Amino acid sequence: MAANNVRHAFFSALITLIISYPILGLNLEAQGISVTLTGADTSTVIAIFIAVIVVFVFQLFRERLMDRVRELPFLSARAHKEPMAENKRAKIESWVITGIVVLALFWPFFVSRGAVDLATLVLIYIMLALGLNVVVGLAGLLDLGYVAFYAVGAYTFALLAQYADFSFWMALPVGACLAALFGLVLGFPVLRLRGDYLAIVTLGFGEIIRILLNNWTTLTGGPNGIGGIPDPTLFGMEFGRRVKGEGNTSFHDTFGIAYSGEHKVIFLYLIALVLAVFTAMVIRRFMRMPVGRAWEALREDEIAARSLGLSRTAVKLSAFTIGAFFAGFSGTVFASKQGFISPESFVFLESAIVLAIVVLGGMGSQIGVILAAIAVTILPELAREFSEYRMLIFGAAMVLMMVWRPQGLMPMRRIHIELNRQE
Repeated sequence: MAANNVRHAFFSALITLIISYPILGLNLEAQGISVTLTGADTSTVIAIFIAVIVVFVFQLFRERLMDRVRELPFLSARAHKEPMAENKRAKIESWVITGIVVLALFWPFFVSRGAVDLATLVLIYIMLALGLNVVVGLAGLLDLGYVAFYAVGAYTFALLAQYADFSFWMALPVGACLAALFGLVLGFPVLRLRGDYLAIVTLGFGEIIRILLNNWTTLTGGPNGIGGIPDPTLFGMEFGRRVKGEGNTSFHDTFGIAYSGEHKVIFLYLIALVLAVFTAMVIRRFMRMPVGRAWEALREDEIAARSLGLSRTAVKLSAFTIGAFFAGFSGTVFASKQGFISPESFVFLESAIVLAIVVLGGMGSQIGVILAAIAVTILPELAREFSEYRMLIFGAAMVLMMVWRPQGLMPMRRIHIELNRQE
């Protein structure tokens, strides 16, 4: 056993060195028209070797360290604590969510414009993660091309606004429904696929959409993207300094107040908040309906679910369609927030981040997904001095979560039914 631990520790340290040294220890520097490869400074090289030693020691004594951690007082007390009753837990969650929503309604009026803009991005990721949670967390279908539906919603709004003069409110349901149609179309080829094969097909679908948007220059503008996407209006009132739409009025002139750029940012934040609450409520309702139970049954055991009479076709298609619908929702909001979109906004990394949010929060858990979306979006902004190591820190956090709490921040609680023993 000791020899196996040493080999495993040595292999882990070697992999750490192979991965980290080319990324951190080597630099490409431009000198005229040529590029030369140079080494990093001494402090970076020392930090790499310290990390290798830490990985080796941790893997060598991992079992002992984990046993010591489990013996800590607060962890051992939590391990032997009886779970909270389901009805009491649901009531507490409802009150907590209501309090968060009420606080979120008034919060943007007391903070800076940058904070409100960041909060809008958080809400967009919450909508994305809740939609993907239906596909991955509830139905158990690994989707690596979820960003494709996000792009469909965004480009639908941009193209309709450019060619058909659609407003935000007119394009919102159209973008969501068109994304749902793409989800339905994707669902048919993958009905018989599971696991890695399903992940590869959905990954390919996401790349197909991105390459199509990048090469169809006559319609989508290709790499140049689409700009001038209109902002949402409130009963015909625009939030810009000048009115652009025919027959519209300006918000500040209607209420007789001075113009401020913060009005548009706050209004877009409130729209994203309402849509995020709507997304959470609708998906929560689906989870309590027979279709939600069917998703969970398919995730736990597809053969047993089919033996009970569940249609595998209907269950999978419903999961893909509903998840894609809310991705199109969030894509429309994203396009309106940015005012400009391009294929580079919908790369595979976006799908990976949203999937990581679902895994970190707890697959199937709405509260956990919301908390993970907030953490993944806000924490990199709070540590901008470590922006160069953002993905390294992100990957380390994922590894630590898989080691310490693989079920996620707040795992989904299932209702347990106890039968009285027959005497």
